[in-house]
Order: sequence, then structure tokens, then C-alpha cells
Amino acid sequence: MKKERIASITGFCLLWSMILFVLFAAVYNISGDEALLGAEMRRHASPKVSGLPDDRYPHMAHMIADYLTDRQDTFQYYYTNTEGNLIVCFSPHEAEHMADCRNLVRLTRTFRWIFGAAALLLMAAVVVLRKERKSLSLGLRIGFYSAAGLFVVLLAWGLISFDSLFTVFHRLLFTNEGWLLDASTDMLIRLMPTSFFVSMAIKLLLAVLAVMLLGFVAAKMLQMAGVPEEEQETAETAEAEAPEAPETGEAARNA
Repeated sequence: MKKERIASITGFCLLWSMILFVLFAAVYNISGDEALLGAEMRRHASPKVSGLPDDRYPHMAHMIADYLTDRQDTFQYYYTNTEGNLIVCFSPHEAEHMADCRNLVRLTRTFRWIFGAAALLLMAAVVVLRKERKSLSLGLRIGFYSAAGLFVVLLAWGLISFDSLFTVFHRLLFTNEGWLLDASTDMLIRLMPTSFFVSMAIKLLLAVLAVMLLGFVAAKMLQMAGVPEEEQETAETAEAEAPEAPETGEAARNA
């Protein structure tokens, strides 16, 4: 019984470790993907809305990606407009907010290694506990159902009121009010409006959903692989427990 419980816990922890690894890795990779950031900013904030010239989007995305992933130390972008004036894009409080964002990205970089290592160790444990297929399958399925429940809650919340979810998310992650930006004065929020974050959230959710489904398929395969073994064990147990048939005929007379 103890080994079965360990196997169930191992399956549960394995799936969650994989989910968290993929989530943190995806956040970090998106933060450093200048092509994706540039395309998404351009798609959700046209030059007319953002105030940034069209040809400057790739350069802006390059700066943001480099800053978030520690390839650049300063968060600021300058360009010269058609009248020859030097434009400074971001105010000090926008730069302070992005410094907070960079600290979070650093955490995702650390956590992806932690949960990636945990997933590998748990996979090794699965190999050791491979005979406990039923319990491993149960743990994976519990992990899947718990993750699916959370997934559905967040998805429903986002569909009903993404602004509310966005606000709670920021209040949990940030210790100050620097994320409260004004679109009339702050280019950062014009470049990254709500629709930008909805698009990014969908990408993250799809990555997590793919891992969840992979875990569920693995659970079903383990469950199916364990059926013949269980039937064989049941047959062997029944045969061992069956009473011996009374001797008849010649054998009984000889006795």
C-alpha cells in the first residue's frame, strides 16, 4: 500500500512539474522573442495608436526583449521624428515598472530550471516504480483533473472579465502601483494594450494545455498497460485459493 501511494504522488507531482516547467519556460522564451513581441505590438497597437513610427517596431521589440532577458541594462528607446526632434519614449515610472517585470522574468528563468530538474527526477522515479502502473496512472489523472479545474476557472474568469483577472494578477505579482499606466501619457501601455496580453495569455494556455493532454494520454496508456497484468494476477490468486478437487476413480481406490 505504501508503494502504491508513493507511485500516485509521483505521478501527480510529475505532471505538475511538467506543467510549471513549460509555463515558466514559455514566459521566459516569449519575453526574449523580439520577433514575436514586435509582431504582437504592431498587430494590437498601430503606429496611429501607439505614436511609434512603423519602422521602429522591430527596434523597440529588440530593446524590450534584450532588457527583459538581461542582455541590456537600460530600459529606454530614442528616435528622431520627421521634424528632427529627439523623442524619448518612456518616462521614469514606466522604466521602474519594466524593472519589476524583468525581476519576474528572472524568476521564471530560475523556476524553469528547478521544475525541469524536478520533472527529470520524477521521470526517473517513474521508471523505478514502473510496476505500479495503476497507481502512477491515478496520480497523473488526479494531476490532470486538478490542472484542468484551475484551467477552466481561469479561462472562464478571463472570458467574463479579463480586466478583473489582469488586475488581480498584477496585484499579486507587484508590490507597488507602478503597473497602473495612463494610455494618454505612457507609450508602454499603448504598445501593449489589453488585447496584447490576451494574445500572450492564449499562447501560454495552449502550451500548458498541450502538456496536460500529454499527461492524460500517458495516464491512459499506463492504465491500459496494467489491465492484462491485473487479470493475470487475479487468475493466479483465484487458482491458488481454489480448493483441491477430491480424488476419484482408480486413484481414490489405490489410496
